[in-house]
Amino acid sequence: MPQTIFEPVYREIFPFWDRIPEKDREDICQHSHVVTYPKGTNIHDGNECSGVILVRSGCLRLYMMSEEGKDITLYRLQKGDMCMLSASCVLEAITFDVLIDAEEESECYVISGPVFAAVSERNPDIRIFALEAAVGRFSDVMWVMQQILFMSMDKRLAIFLSDEAARTGSDTITLTHGQIARYMGSAREVVSRMLKYFSNEKIVEVSRGGIRILDKKRLRKLIG
Repeated sequence: MPQTIFEPVYREIFPFWDRIPEKDREDICQHSHVVTYPKGTNIHDGNECSGVILVRSGCLRLYMMSEEGKDITLYRLQKGDMCMLSASCVLEAITFDVLIDAEEESECYVISGPVFAAVSERNPDIRIFALEAAVGRFSDVMWVMQQILFMSMDKRLAIFLSDEAARTGSDTITLTHGQIARYMGSAREVVSRMLKYFSNEKIVEVSRGGIRILDKKRLRKLIG
């Protein structure tokens, strides 16, 4: 049964699939599970090898937490995205802790980390794929750091609202000020103050239902 469920998907997403022995393909499928995470569930706390996660539906948030309890969102994973940073036993060079929460109810395929690591030891193609997948995400992490360190708050908020509208396909952002602050690595008060400024400038409309973008042209101008 696992072979029937997982192999068609893995054949499509893993470029190495047809180059590894059938026994290794069977091991990966036999140690894969379909897991549905309720909204708000912590999937990975950074301390264990949770495995390779493939998102089939929903949304996962990857973030880092400071000793003071402040978190910074690194990026989010949507349908079809894969997470290698949750498999520390595969990528031993990754020494920082990444936490993962389910932002929405999310169905995922999870491959056992130890099994994936063992198979990758026998197949260099898998190790290369895992490293490339992880490195590819570091551009997202560096973009977040660049915004936090070097960009003004109005520009950062304009980028966030534009990206969120593009992601959801809607001009209304149904997130609280606190959620936006968490995604941006800022304080809720700062986000609320900047949204009030945007509202006074008629760039957005703020209500209980969310934040509606009124003037995309001015929002793009803030982005520069």
